[in-house]
Parts: sequence; structure tokens; C-alpha cells
Amino acid sequence: MKKILLPVLSVLMSVGAFSQRQGEIIDEIQLRKMMMTYYSINQLYVDDIDPKRLIEDGINGMLKELDPHSIYTPAKEVQALNEPLDGGFDGIGVQYNMSEDTLVVIQPVSGGPSDKVGIICGDKIVAVNDTAIAGVKMSREEIMKRLRGPKGTKVKLGVIRRGIKDQLVFNVTRDKIPLYTIDAYYMIDSTTGYVRISSFGQTTHDEFVKICTRLRAKGMKDIVIDLQGNGGGYLQAAVMMADEFLSNNEMIVYTEGRSQGRRNFRASSGKMDIGKVVVLVDGYTASASEILSGALQDNDRGVIVGRRTFAKGLVQRPINLPDGSLIRLTVAHYYSPVGRCFQKPYVKGDRKSYDNDMLDRLNSGELTNPDSIHFPDSLKFKTVGGRTVYGGGGIMPDVYVPLDTTRYTRFHRELTAKGCVVQATLKFLDSHRKKFEKEYRIDEYRKAKKRENKGKEVEYDMTHFDRFKDSYEIPQELIDIVLEKAKEAKVVYNDSVLAASLPTIKLQLKALLARDLWDMSEYFQIINPLNEIYLKGLEAIKDEKYNSILSSSNN
Repeated sequence: MKKILLPVLSVLMSVGAFSQRQGEIIDEIQLRKMMMTYYSINQLYVDDIDPKRLIEDGINGMLKELDPHSIYTPAKEVQALNEPLDGGFDGIGVQYNMSEDTLVVIQPVSGGPSDKVGIICGDKIVAVNDTAIAGVKMSREEIMKRLRGPKGTKVKLGVIRRGIKDQLVFNVTRDKIPLYTIDAYYMIDSTTGYVRISSFGQTTHDEFVKICTRLRAKGMKDIVIDLQGNGGGYLQAAVMMADEFLSNNEMIVYTEGRSQGRRNFRASSGKMDIGKVVVLVDGYTASASEILSGALQDNDRGVIVGRRTFAKGLVQRPINLPDGSLIRLTVAHYYSPVGRCFQKPYVKGDRKSYDNDMLDRLNSGELTNPDSIHFPDSLKFKTVGGRTVYGGGGIMPDVYVPLDTTRYTRFHRELTAKGCVVQATLKFLDSHRKKFEKEYRIDEYRKAKKRENKGKEVEYDMTHFDRFKDSYEIPQELIDIVLEKAKEAKVVYNDSVLAASLPTIKLQLKALLARDLWDMSEYFQIINPLNEIYLKGLEAIKDEKYNSILSSSNN
């Protein structure tokens, strides 16, 4: 029993010492109560129990009653938690979470093996090589062991997708997952560059600087930064990004909490030689992405285009526990330069309502109708230049873009949900890849890209892609494969619905072909014209009324 009680006593004594340093008075009776409860359950409970699990359940129980972002991570999962931000590995390329005993895909790594075969956010991986991994009490370590493997090896995944009755099957070829945080970049026109950032990690700032150097060499003067769907990441990465655009000593963000004094993050120099800045955001733009957006908006350095961001403004401090596990405990709030708190309201312990926030926004009309959005005077703030911006959670854009719920037909949504479009593209490429590679000289592109990824600055001829983008037409053969996949998946349609859906389906097919033949930058060059936020961003950067806040004070 001593072996069990000593670690518990050690932890409780540490907690007491920590609290005393904070000037708190710990009620020793309450600490003894906790210890006696553990002792009683461990010694007297009717059934066998796992003492380690009992401690972990207790930790989770305490954190559950706090905010939605204070979490406990077991030792075995700490490395996997940090991988999306810190480095690379060989595997299938997904960021995931465990819901009960089911692996749920948070996001496939952009351009990675899973992304390429059509696995999407929200997919539940329930089988690996015909062995069930959900509902069988398999440890997360064992699941990861089955999913990972050397580059080039194949794995068969059984996937459950919301709205799809039957289990989907994907054959994934494992690959090295480098985890770059910038998905795509290209020149929109002769003077405007585009950069899409998927997350903020250790390499984001370096990636961004290198990419902007390449784009400036091609004539970039203004920039569109796409943060749609960017869930955030490292605070310091966002601060370093903002520092590239702001003048010396301008506020970027500050943090403050009950036991954490105010900490200011200010710009040092404004090193990036770029004129106009437009930032694209949506309801899934969160955390570090909101820090960058808020810094540029509050300092009148850029225009924000899209829809209100996610509103995650809580600062987590990692606390390493003796067995290698980790608590990420919320210790402060983020505030924009003019004092806006990014965090949306929440009720402690009520995770369900918090998770339903986006549905509530849709039902209230916020996502589709700007007239439904109203802010009290208490939530109005003034930027450095005197413009009105709004608090209350998240970043409200300067240019609001309503969600178009009519653009995609039900037929198209079902086709996409069941993976028919992606599967048709892969099947078509299986029999036409050599022809494409020869006609568009794909090998030359790949060789140049490899040299570039090794740190060598190279130029390669993109006129072949431009020719594909401007003149390639989706053949009837590929449309027939899509319809064949639709039939297999039992997706019902008629001629009029097909005719209404075809323009969008063809553009999507073309973008997917470009992605598999070239890369994600080429995919976004083709698919972005379907994105209304992107189109409004292009209008904003040319709109004279925004000149005063789109022109750099450093130029």
C-alpha cells in the first residue's frame, strides 16, 4: 500500500507547496478527503480496478469541470499530440482524436497519403487491414502501431462517414509526413501573392519568409494570407508572423490571467517588405490565427475578409507530470492590441453547448445574413486608426462574406461525402497518368521540387501547368466514372440535377487532377474560384476605400 500512497502523498504535497507559493490557503482536510477516497476505492471496492486509471479518471473529472480547453493527455499520447506541430514521421498522415474508443480524423495532413485518397475531417477509422480497431477496447498505442509503418507500405482502412450508411474502404500508401504548415502559395496576378497557412508550428515563420522571398522575386507587392480552417498552434509562431508586418513596438497581443500577470508581445521592426495585406478567415479560424488576424486588424495593417472566427482565446500552460503525461491547463486569456478578448463565452463543465456553437451560429442566421449580427456598444472597440471593431469572441471581419447554402446541390454534397469524386479521379489517373506526365512534363516539376525542398532555390517552368489550368477540359470518360461511382454508392440523381451540378464537379475534378499531378498550390489555384471568401478578398485588395489600411506604414 505504501507504494501506492507515497506517489499520491508526493503529488499532494507538491500541490500544497505550489498553492502556498501563490498565496492560497489549502484546506488540508480536503486534500485528505481526496486521498482517503482513493485509498478506500482501491482497497475496498467490490470489483477489480486499475489504480492508474483511477487517478487518470480523477484528473479528467477535475479538468472536465473547467473550461473546454484544459485537458489531460496520457504519457503514451503526448508525442502524438505534438507531432503535428514539431516534426515528421512515416504514416498515413492524419491528425486525430479518440472519441470514446473510436479514432476520429480531425484533419488529414494536407497533400498526405490519407488526404490523397479522400479521407476527410470527421471520418472514423474503424478497421485496419480488416481488423476492427473500434469497439474492441484496443489501446491507442496498438492502434497507432497498426496505422504507422515504413514509407511505401500499404494499409487498408475501413472508414465510417457521417451520412453514409455503408463502411467505406481506402487503400493508403504510407509515406514520410513532413508536416509543413503552409499548404499552398502562388501569384494570383503580376503583383499579388497568395499564401495558405494550415497551422502555426515551429517552422511556420521560416516557411513564410522563404515563400515570400520566392513570391517577391516573381513581382509580389501585395499579399492574400488564407487562414480559413486554420486551427492555430504556437503563440510564438503567430507573434513572429505579425512582427513581419508591424512597426517597432506596436502591440501584437497580450495575455493575462488570475495568477498570471499581464504579458505584452510587441513588434520589433516590421521586416517584411509587403504593401497591402488581406487575411481570409472563417468559423474554423482559431487561436494563433486569431492572434495574427487581430494584430493586423487592430493596428490598421490589413483587412480581414470572411466570417467571424472560432473565438478560442484561452492560453494553455503545459504541466509535465512525473510519468510523462501532460496537463494543458488554461492560465490566461488572449487579448487583441485594443483589448478585445478572443474567447467566446462558455459555461464551465458544459462542453456540449460549446461544441454546438457553429450550429447555433447557423440557426441564428449569423453565417448567412449580416443583418442578423448585432453588437452592443460595450463590445465596440476602436483601432489605432479609429475604425470600429468588435469584441465578444473571435475576430469579426471587415468584409463579411455570407455562407452560400445554395451553391452545392444535394447530389454534389452526397457525391463528395461518399468519396465518389476522389475515387473517380484516382481511377482515371491509374490509366492516364503516363500520358499526363509526358504531355505536361511532370517529371521535370518533381525533380525541381525535390531540389527546392532540400533548401536549394530553383526555378522551374510552370507554363505546362498554366496550359493545363487554362485549356484542359474534363473528358466524358471521367464524368462516366463519377456516375459509375455514384451508382455503386447509391447516390440518386436526375438529368436536371446532374446538369446543375456538373460545372462544380468538373472544376473539383480538375483541381484534384492538378493536386495529384503537381501539388497543393496547383490544387488551390484551380479550386479557389469556387470560394466566395477568396473572391471577396481579391475585391478588397483592389478596393480604393481600403487603401488607408492596406498600405504599409513601412513603405
